[in-house]
Amino acid sequence: MDTLLAIRARGITKCFGEVVALDGVDLDVAQGQIHGLVGPNGAGKTTLLGLLLGLAVADSGGLDILGTPVGRTFAAPDGVAGFVDGPGLYPSLTARQNLAALAALRGQDPRAAGIDDVLAQVGLTDVADDKARGFSLGMRQRLGLAAALLTRPRLLVLDEPSNGLDPAGKKHVHGVLNRLAAQGTSVVLSSHRMDDLEALCSEVTILATGRVVFSGPLSKLAAENRELDYRLVTSDPRATRRLAADAPGIRTVDGVGVARQGAETLVVRALVPDLDELVTRLVREGVALRELAPVVSPLEAAFLALTEQPEPALGQRDTGTARHTADTGTDRREADR
Repeated sequence: MDTLLAIRARGITKCFGEVVALDGVDLDVAQGQIHGLVGPNGAGKTTLLGLLLGLAVADSGGLDILGTPVGRTFAAPDGVAGFVDGPGLYPSLTARQNLAALAALRGQDPRAAGIDDVLAQVGLTDVADDKARGFSLGMRQRLGLAAALLTRPRLLVLDEPSNGLDPAGKKHVHGVLNRLAAQGTSVVLSSHRMDDLEALCSEVTILATGRVVFSGPLSKLAAENRELDYRLVTSDPRATRRLAADAPGIRTVDGVGVARQGAETLVVRALVPDLDELVTRLVREGVALRELAPVVSPLEAAFLALTEQPEPALGQRDTGTARHTADTGTDRREADR
């Protein structure tokens, strides 16, 4: 089974002085999978991405990338590409010149490196001869992705790749990542955009204070989550309220029935099985269901539930004996190998 894994990490620990950035982290990423990495600021995401890109080494634990054990040197196996904290670019060079320079540094012939092809993939053909210093954040992110694609990676590691993207840029990036996964490339990406993760990822790992608090399919995450609030719009709001009040496991959230485009929106709190039963009752009563959506996505709700830390008591703050955890700036530069 492990031969099918692009990443296999067991008990990874990384400290920076007294700061514990990663504390016994396990991670499995299958070949051809888009795997999301989620966590609040300071959870250890940047440190973990840096380890995958060869920008740092773990203090303890085992890490295999693309079937190769990673040793004690700052190097990732061939076939790994990506960036942490934004791509490194030459601002005085054009997009095409940036890619040509990177190809030359890797010993590639820029004329045969497929520069025009990767620029087209990320939607930068029209600005290929514009200097990078004038690029927006989203355009720089797409150029960084193009740089990674030049290596034809088998594992792509991306830190907040959707930063600054407009809808067109987001569509390009999502299309690229989905095509890569379909062709067998594994992708690990961190993001604070829950909608991106839900659209792209088959599995996610949630980090909190340097530890894994969940890792697995999104469907399992939703199933394990507590009750969620759902927005409900139907053809008969009065009948919907009556049926919701009588349905077991359904609670109407007080004060949230509001007018929306001429229709009343009802918000109910329920587990998925109880919500399914309510929908069945609505259909039996001839009530048309026009909208049903979580107020907060299952991923976001689970993220908040799993990562929110209770406020320490006043006498327990700043005792100097607690272990500190932080998302360190693990040599934040681009790594394309």
